[in-house]
Amino acid sequence: MAGEGGLLEGRVAVVTGGSRGIGEAIAVRYAMEGARVALAARTVNEGDHRLLPGSLTGVTARIEAAGGTALPVPCNLASAEDRERLIETAEEELGPVDILVNNGAVTWYNDTDTFDAEKERVMFEIQVHAAVHLSQLVAPGMSERGWGAIVNMSSGAALHPSLDADIHGSTIYGMCKSALERFSTGFAAEQRAIAVNAIQPGLIATPGVAYFGLITDANRDRVTPVEHVAEACLRLAIREPSMISGRIVTTPQILEEFDLTPAELP
Repeated sequence: MAGEGGLLEGRVAVVTGGSRGIGEAIAVRYAMEGARVALAARTVNEGDHRLLPGSLTGVTARIEAAGGTALPVPCNLASAEDRERLIETAEEELGPVDILVNNGAVTWYNDTDTFDAEKERVMFEIQVHAAVHLSQLVAPGMSERGWGAIVNMSSGAALHPSLDADIHGSTIYGMCKSALERFSTGFAAEQRAIAVNAIQPGLIATPGVAYFGLITDANRDRVTPVEHVAEACLRLAIREPSMISGRIVTTPQILEEFDLTPAELP
């Protein structure tokens, strides 16, 4: 991990969905640059999730073993009380929140005409309403201190598909991400001291992607290393709002625009 002088030295970051996959990589990368990171997820210990590997304790241990600072905060993003407790705990233990990464998600894939209404509600609650609520909780402090960054994890599924597209039952998922992108640009327009951006990470070999079988022989050559996403999200967390805010970007766009070489993660 970085010592004094890291790009995020002295900053406090909250990363939701921090027990595995993209959230884990972002948290590790931020910690490498000196940030104190609060990790939020429901999976506390390895094996708690019946389907996917990864846990808050595991990611915390990974960061601490490399010399970084991490705080695991069990959190159900579907609960407003849990969301409030997440920010309160992060600020009590680490300090005022400078960076918020809204990465947490729960997803089901099914055709819209048979999609379960409760599952739809939960997806919007966690992927959209939680991001809005958490942003509302941290924005006043960021504005008062004159600096902050909010990174919202979107997806290429937010784009409108063609009539002949094979979208794998992802219409509801795409609706959530479209809403998140519109929130990102709107909230950015309302703010002056906070950089608010959304990123479409690309096809990443996360545990969730593997479980749903989303990587096939037809798209395997388009898989993006998770280190690339983490590097792009680092850049979105260190730029001044006047320089980069209100944008919907992809991982390759940020890497190319800022001529970035993704760091190896410990």
